[in-house]
Amino acid sequence: MSLETLWPLFALELATPRLRLRVLRDDDLAPLADAAIAGIHDRDRTPFQTPWADAEPAALRREFARFHWGRRARISPGSWGLSFAVHADGAPVGIQDLDADDFAALRTVHTGSWLTRSAQGRGIGTEMRAAVLLFAFDVLGAEWAVSGAASWNAASLGVSRRLGYRDNGVTRVHPRPGQVDDMIGLRLAAEEFARPAWPLRIDGAEAARHSLVGEPA
Repeated sequence: MSLETLWPLFALELATPRLRLRVLRDDDLAPLADAAIAGIHDRDRTPFQTPWADAEPAALRREFARFHWGRRARISPGSWGLSFAVHADGAPVGIQDLDADDFAALRTVHTGSWLTRSAQGRGIGTEMRAAVLLFAFDVLGAEWAVSGAASWNAASLGVSRRLGYRDNGVTRVHPRPGQVDDMIGLRLAAEEFARPAWPLRIDGAEAARHSLVGEPA
């Protein structure tokens, strides 16, 4: 029996012109933890509301695995946190998350992501976000997508605005001692999505829809 038979979401894969996004597997954990340890952001401030990338390497590797095993275990139709390992040039370079609560009623997804520093500045962040938005809107039937970033995080805010998100309020967060940020909320309607010119290949769509929404594709 294959892993895809035991856990059908392992069959889900999104392919863009440059990237392959597959639902995170155990053999992705070590290389992705190493990619995070190699560096995501400057040491003086973190873009994350929980500063997990500040941890020492041994602790980061351990907690990284624990966190993603927990996300997988909590997936159920309508309420889930799905992590895609993002591969560029055959190597894992980051994670693109897609989350939802009470999806059947709210039809809203939340996105979050990170890229190792060597993959930044190449348009990969926009491409991987566009991929999961196409999946969410066209396969799952989402009507809205929400995201957010610190007011200083021009790269993340730029990705959102290029894809059609509109500003949706400001909150304050205290991610670690000595750092307080204004978080810009962003919201995207399906009909306002600035769709990419390239086609997205999706493998495992029907099984994914059943696992996440509870109905066939």
